Amino acid sequence: MSQKDNLLTLIIEGESLRVPEGISVAAALSLSGQDRCRHSVSQLPRTPFCGMGICQECRITVNGLRRLACQTLCQPGMHIERIDDE
Repeated sequence: MSQKDNLLTLIIEGESLRVPEGISVAAALSLSGQDRCRHSVSQLPRTPFCGMGICQECRITVNGLRRLACQTLCQPGMHIERIDDE
């Protein structure tokens, strides 16, 4: 199996991104070059912090549902949106 066979495509804020199978959404956001997940109430950018789901800094929307980016594995065709309304 070639490396190409181990990639899947996600949509992050309307843009396609090919990522390796088995990575978290937090890792995919980092690979996109913009690892911000959301803005805080004071409009500061927030990124994954603990990597275990405890801090909840990596809240995002996946296919219309709120999820933690560090705890969500990428799936083909997944639609990811950052949260900017908090």
